[in-house]
Amino acid sequence: MATSSKLLVSYMFLIFTSAFLLILLSTFHFRPVVSSTTTTSTSKNRPPHPPSTAMFLNPHNKIRAQYGLPLLTWNTDIARYARGYAHQRRRDCELIHSDTDYGENIFWGQGKNWSFQDAMDQWFVEKSFYNYKNNSCLADKVCTHYTQLVWKYTLNVGCAKIRCDNGDTFITCNYDPHGNIIGVKPY
Repeated sequence: MATSSKLLVSYMFLIFTSAFLLILLSTFHFRPVVSSTTTTSTSKNRPPHPPSTAMFLNPHNKIRAQYGLPLLTWNTDIARYARGYAHQRRRDCELIHSDTDYGENIFWGQGKNWSFQDAMDQWFVEKSFYNYKNNSCLADKVCTHYTQLVWKYTLNVGCAKIRCDNGDTFITCNYDPHGNIIGVKPY
């Protein structure tokens, strides 16, 4: 009888120890992964995007809200692409579009005192050159920067701003999905 009670105590000790180890291991090894987009209580007072991101994203969404369009989301992969292309233009600062499947708006300003809002203003002023009824730009006018800004099906954006070697400013924004599809109205 003494042997069987010793076995029972040993067995119970083994079960207790195993359960304790399982709980301990699950605390360290099976914690849920928190992604960078998850809001936690420590981050709820922080802005959702760094100031440099907000300076690009907020003007886009302000315009889109006026039309009742879906707000854009900042996309770091698209922003990385925009940054890479902006750096390719650093030497010459020329208004040459990249070879991409993204939609793209580019801006050049002489000197360093150009803000992203200046670029947005230049793109948005093209609204006056767009004929919604005919879905076309006025003769000899460009309106495709504006139509990309308000393209209903575009959901993601990434932008970059650099100072070129000559001191001028180059700004680019890329959009996914791209807009300006022939025969389709932007909104």
